[in-house]
Amino acid sequence: MIKLSKPSKMPCKSWSLEALDTCPASTDSNGDLVPACVGCYATDGNYRFPNVKAPRVSNKQDWKRDEWVNEMVEELDTERYFRWFDSGDLYSLGLAEKVLQVMQATPWCKHWLPTRMHKFDKFGAILATMDALENVVVRLSSDGVNGEVVENARNSSTIIQTVQHSNAALSVCPAGDQDGKCKKCRQCWSKDIKTVAYIAHGRKMAKQYKNLIAVGG
Repeated sequence: MIKLSKPSKMPCKSWSLEALDTCPASTDSNGDLVPACVGCYATDGNYRFPNVKAPRVSNKQDWKRDEWVNEMVEELDTERYFRWFDSGDLYSLGLAEKVLQVMQATPWCKHWLPTRMHKFDKFGAILATMDALENVVVRLSSDGVNGEVVENARNSSTIIQTVQHSNAALSVCPAGDQDGKCKKCRQCWSKDIKTVAYIAHGRKMAKQYKNLIAVGG
């Protein structure tokens, strides 16, 4: 059964998985969480509630059904914008193939796919195929929290501490000045916006910055 989420911030629905459990690119070569994932919003707040966790756990098995692609296409019949993974990531090539099929079958819907799976070579070809679609923006997520940008990315995203930490190369997410909501903004779905910078939020991210300052990071 298709289970979509509707984050209060966004103007659209999302299909998601559990954070970290389906995020193999969340760790560095030493097995430690990268800075952006240490402060992951999807491991705190409402994401801890059983009713929020349940559909994400279910989705990890549900996508393997033969009917999943057709059912997803039906779910998006009247949608004009869609976000993949407000939590979790594209952890499996099998899942990636099915997500691509959904994207190809729904040209009327603009898809935004944030991911760190670009760090694994085997995902390169399918991410490029997705990004070549007119209705898809694949945003490669930076591991940093100080405005670091993924090199050679057509479209990407990063995290900054405050608006004052931005620069001319970054398009700052306006949600902080809009009650935490996208409202009319659609930067994340636009291929014309190279790098979106999200203002850090949440208790875990605040603690992350304190730790970085303590060690001189």
